[in-house]
Amino acid sequence: MKTSVRKHDLPACVALAFGGMWLAMSPLLLSGFHRDSADLGMGTLQLVCVYAAMLTPALAAVIVMRRLPDLRGALGFVRPKRLGDCVLAIAVPLGLTLASLVVAWLAGTYKFGSPSGFLGWAAPLAVQYVISLPFFFGEELGWQGYLLPRLLQYGRLVGYLGTAVVFALWHLPTLLMGGQYPGHSFAGSIGAFVISCLLVVPIFSWLRNRSNSVLPAVLAHAAVSGLTMRTAWYLGTPGQDMDPMQVGLQAWPGWVVMGLFVAWLVRTKRI
Repeated sequence: MKTSVRKHDLPACVALAFGGMWLAMSPLLLSGFHRDSADLGMGTLQLVCVYAAMLTPALAAVIVMRRLPDLRGALGFVRPKRLGDCVLAIAVPLGLTLASLVVAWLAGTYKFGSPSGFLGWAAPLAVQYVISLPFFFGEELGWQGYLLPRLLQYGRLVGYLGTAVVFALWHLPTLLMGGQYPGHSFAGSIGAFVISCLLVVPIFSWLRNRSNSVLPAVLAHAAVSGLTMRTAWYLGTPGQDMDPMQVGLQAWPGWVVMGLFVAWLVRTKRI
């Protein structure tokens, strides 16, 4: 993929994305909002702030690259090489989720239940997934479309680690409000989320690079954020405690299975 880096573009893009995130979250921060439970529901103001924040990485990338003649190509906003990459982008997060739930079950932190009414659960979830996709373009056009290819010019380690750390720290306002790890300390949440991003970003990057498009990364990100924890709720025993440090891809069982998957990607030279 062709990339270009002007002297101040990278720091400018990151600064704009971070500033936009804090600005979008400011109504919630000023109101004193804090998430104290793992309940998946969000109010109107929360949804508006979150969706606005998700658009800021793409806006930042467009601002710093606005003079390029082929902006879409430069950001990877093109059709994937294979349709199968899009299927893979949804199947892999769901497969890793199921594997992580098995690990959590073996460790005694998760109990499988007897799920029923699959259609009534899956249909609204699929609709919500499709509606949210444009906002995940907002994130991944910034991270996988702009940031990753340009950091990779300084070496693979810088590319993958740099993208993961920026992606994780961009979430500081939501972590401060207990968004990803309700009930846990701010410091512990930052550490856990950085680990999660260090493991999940190479998976997004693998999908982005093999397809030469950000679309599979968008689909995978939407699946990780919107489907995995809801799958855990659906398959689990009703009423059980879903500690986000103990259940899900952003919990330690998820780190185990993602770590093994990333190790396989590296071993087989897929990344």
